[in-house]
Amino acid sequence: MAMFLALFGAVESGLIYAIMAIGVYLTFRILNFPDLTVDGSFVTGGAVTAISIINGVPPIFATILGAFAGFLAGCVTGLLHTKGKINALLSGILMMIALYSINLRIMGKPNLSLSRESTLKNQFIEVWEKTGIDGVINNLLGSMGIERLPATWGIVFLMIIIMILMKVIIDYFLKTEIGLGLRATGNNQVMSRSFSANTDTLIIIGLGISNGLVALSGSLIAQYGGFTDVGMGIGMIIIGLASVIIGEALFGAKTVARATLAIILGAVIYRIVVALALRVEFLDTGDMKLITAILVIVALVTPKIVQVQREKKRRLAKRAALKVGHVKNVEA
Repeated sequence: MAMFLALFGAVESGLIYAIMAIGVYLTFRILNFPDLTVDGSFVTGGAVTAISIINGVPPIFATILGAFAGFLAGCVTGLLHTKGKINALLSGILMMIALYSINLRIMGKPNLSLSRESTLKNQFIEVWEKTGIDGVINNLLGSMGIERLPATWGIVFLMIIIMILMKVIIDYFLKTEIGLGLRATGNNQVMSRSFSANTDTLIIIGLGISNGLVALSGSLIAQYGGFTDVGMGIGMIIIGLASVIIGEALFGAKTVARATLAIILGAVIYRIVVALALRVEFLDTGDMKLITAILVIVALVTPKIVQVQREKKRRLAKRAALKVGHVKNVEA
């Protein structure tokens, strides 16, 4: 029965991390930009939100501030690359390193607790509990023999609604003039410039939006977990990439709408796989990064192996068809 709670928690957190995964998708797939700012901007979102809430800012505005701080961090990375002419990978690394110190400055210490503060999570659960939906769902599952049940289903329902809205907005945005410009810039900057597109501005905007989404995810994770820590963003880029790669490998990415759905599902599946892996006796929470690395390797290698096997079968089928044709010509 503990398995059900573990899977439920994985889905719950996976939906929040999916926002970050979409941000990673915008840079790595749409802009073709290897942005490592993510590890820093994720913490920036949580840090700005936490310190704002502690200082009396309403949680909804604190969350918006956190996302905006991430947007600014992404824009700075874009400026370093486009105006400073710094290599794309290096500009992200520089900003990530700078954000570590900036985040410490914002927080004032390595970690902040939100356990005694009013957060979006607390406020929503207070409203949700009045609906009585938790009781209905838990009674139904209890009658099926499941004993240990979640304290609330509100966060899952809230995140499903948020992800649906976000998916619709992102899908629409990528079909607008700016969105198409971002996609064209990622495919071929030289061609985009030949059509009078301001690729520098598009890259800055794209990186800003990407890191804004990453920071929003960090802000929600901080409120969900009840704390923020200066080191909680370490390896976040790998988690985002894992979600993107797993989603694309399992569900495909032929269209933007399909790709964004695949990434959301990929983020949830990633958290479920990690939750199941951590239940293995010889693994513990310290092995989480290793599990992530193995998942990414498997997700990257498996499609290549499948492709090679398909290509081999095609060649064998083609040779067999040619032999049959040759035999028929000889007999004729």
